[in-house]
Amino acid sequence: MKMIKTAFAVLLGLTFASAFAETAQEAAVRKAIEPRLGDEAKVMSVTKTPYSGLFEVQVNDDIIYTDAKAQYLFVGRVVDTKTYQDYTKARLDAINKVAFSDLPLEAAMKQVKGNGKRVIAVFEDPNCGYCKQFRKTLEEINDITVYTFMYNILSPDSITRSRNIWCSANRNKAWDEWMLNGKNPAIASDNCVAPHEKVLALGRSMRVTGTPTIIFADGSRIPGAIDAKALEAKLSSTR
Repeated sequence: MKMIKTAFAVLLGLTFASAFAETAQEAAVRKAIEPRLGDEAKVMSVTKTPYSGLFEVQVNDDIIYTDAKAQYLFVGRVVDTKTYQDYTKARLDAINKVAFSDLPLEAAMKQVKGNGKRVIAVFEDPNCGYCKQFRKTLEEINDITVYTFMYNILSPDSITRSRNIWCSANRNKAWDEWMLNGKNPAIASDNCVAPHEKVLALGRSMRVTGTPTIIFADGSRIPGAIDAKALEAKLSSTR
């Protein structure tokens, strides 16, 4: 078991280099598997794993597994039966990490509570019920800075409402009044431009597929709404 964990740790460290330094065997698996996955599937990397001779194939933003001859596909998760550590989840988390410092925070609303030392960014749609639920959770959290990217993916009305909020004299107040109390913002003037296209392109480049999506200071993310206890635990682990 110790050998497997050590090998997996090495695998994690080499992930991002693997696409550029594949072994001959990994390259052969890539060559064999790509035409069998179809035109829509983009193989990002192929890496030999330390378990059962499987090869990890990163396809778009997901992971599948195959054998050395690319004859079979294994779709699912690799889990340690003794510790229940989910190796596939750990790999996906590593793949989906972002550089928080590279986020275009000028395209987000900024809200500071308390000392603001703990920092998150959230992709939210104004018509997303789970986002409204998470906004209520944030009311319970102190000493945090929240950057909200209005990620309008649910309806054309989301674009209009986000623009009205962005163009308000007090964006944070207008956002909270809508998300928490259902109060519509005032209609924006024609000459006000909101960063809708920029945020939409950002979210797509980061493979944000749903709202809310929470990005933490260490670059890790959690898709979906979480409660105050889970958020506090995550914030404590990313200091």
